[in-house]
Amino acid sequence: MSARHAPLALTMGDPCGIGPEIIARAVATGGAPGAFVVGDVAVMRRAVAQCNLVLPVARLDAPADALLAPPGCLAVWEPAGLNPPEAATLLSLPMGQVSARAGAAAACCIDAAAQLALAGDVAAIVTAPIHKEALSAAGVHHPGHTEMLQAAAGGAQVRMMLANDQLRVVLVTIHVALRRAIEQLEFAGVLQTLRIAHRSAAAWGQAAPRIAVAGLNPHAGEGGLFGDEEIRFIAPAVAAACAEGIDARGPFAPDTVFMRARNAPGHPGEFDLVVAMTHD
Repeated sequence: MSARHAPLALTMGDPCGIGPEIIARAVATGGAPGAFVVGDVAVMRRAVAQCNLVLPVARLDAPADALLAPPGCLAVWEPAGLNPPEAATLLSLPMGQVSARAGAAAACCIDAAAQLALAGDVAAIVTAPIHKEALSAAGVHHPGHTEMLQAAAGGAQVRMMLANDQLRVVLVTIHVALRRAIEQLEFAGVLQTLRIAHRSAAAWGQAAPRIAVAGLNPHAGEGGLFGDEEIRFIAPAVAAACAEGIDARGPFAPDTVFMRARNAPGHPGEFDLVVAMTHD
């Protein structure tokens, strides 16, 4: 199926969390045209009721049926394995509590959506919030969406990007403890992040993005006074990226570079992207 004509898949998220309600409100306000939910029909009907919405919920026999769903409805496809006969129903789980059953359901929806995307049956995936503790309780060995989708894609090199209308931040390390993240940082990882960020920017129309690199330490190390990671491998990675034709600059002090890159009315950003060393 051509991506231009394929539907958008919305994964339900944790059925005990806010994901189903977010999706229901998005669909009700017209924010998800041409999309369908990979999730549990009963959970989505409950979310509609919790939001006090007048929104019919349509059960799909197959993802392709999303294109035939009546306008103004919430189309839901339940993937195989979502509701094993021996498992508790998702509606019986208490809201707002960590549950291995809920974590398994969330993972099932993510895996199913990923396979649809890899087969070209959906144009893209939008994921609702999950609970990483619930994933772990369910025996899922990946800490979050990024790692799950990376594994489904065969281990391809990927990076997480945090983005809104004013700022885009690409991360070198993600879901690990801060101490371990610092231990993982090295030249190759920073350079690979710069390459991925540069290449990916073309997908949203920026063939030559201006990339700022945030340092790891306060004041970007202040010439080695507060840490030497900037000297040892961050600055060399920036230089190597520049030698490849990537417009990368830095490392800059992390406490100021994000405001410099922020693109808002009356405040044009100096950069199109920021590469940051850690998740937060």
